[in-house]
Amino acid sequence: MDIEKIRKEKSIKDLLRFSIINIDKPTGPTSFAVSQYVCKALKLTKTSHMGTLDPMVTGVLPVALDRACRLSNYLMHRDKTYVGIMRLHLDVPEDKLKAVISDFIGKIMQLPPLRSRVKREVREREIKSFDLLEQDGKDWLFVTKVQAGTYIRKLIFDMGEKLGGAHMLELRRTEAGLFDEKKIYTLYDFDKAVEALKKGNDKLLRDMLVPGEIVTTLLVNVNMKRESVARILRGSPIFKRDLTEKYTINRDELIAVISGSKFIGCYRVVNEGDVFAVPEFVFN
Repeated sequence: MDIEKIRKEKSIKDLLRFSIINIDKPTGPTSFAVSQYVCKALKLTKTSHMGTLDPMVTGVLPVALDRACRLSNYLMHRDKTYVGIMRLHLDVPEDKLKAVISDFIGKIMQLPPLRSRVKREVREREIKSFDLLEQDGKDWLFVTKVQAGTYIRKLIFDMGEKLGGAHMLELRRTEAGLFDEKKIYTLYDFDKAVEALKKGNDKLLRDMLVPGEIVTTLLVNVNMKRESVARILRGSPIFKRDLTEKYTINRDELIAVISGSKFIGCYRVVNEGDVFAVPEFVFN
């Protein structure tokens, strides 16, 4: 689907009903507080943030608007990239530090910190990369790419246990799945766009909005016949006869269903008799 075309052609009202804004979270407020700020400013029924950042952590915080909140499961459980500063408690040779870091590359077992919002039990997470960028005494600037749900502060602490101690001084998220710093907006930028909207100018806000149809770039797309759309939008499963062509897709795979240029919803393939897929999210 042409996401830029959707952004330009949809009414601002329809965009606000089904979009995401990539907010540059400042240090201080919680992720929930930022989400609620956006919700109140736009007078929406609901917003939700995709991937919690600690109050003192900054950076990429996608905030879903209204019906786009239902897309969280498809958009947020993806790799994250962070840039931060690690402070070692002892003077450690670079070669030893790199050796310890190498032990944490790949799949690790991590116990969430005491203050985490998830159940505190050991979970498997994958560290895709962890690179040192600069050194200033005992402080090391690093960049790391990790599986969603990895706690960077805990990762630094665990590395420190093999190095005589370490803790995280600063952290910024630079990527979260589809969203990165190339197109990110501060709360000041957001406020300016809202004020312009109140005066009848929607350009600033429109440029910020990422249509919810962006989910189609992450899933296999399946095209259905136009004459079946009305029934499908009422929550019916998709039958093989509803499709414009024959698709060979494994059971339980998630798909994005479209009809021409219209996004219908997200479905799970079942391949049970004549039933091809059942709805998980219908955009009606």
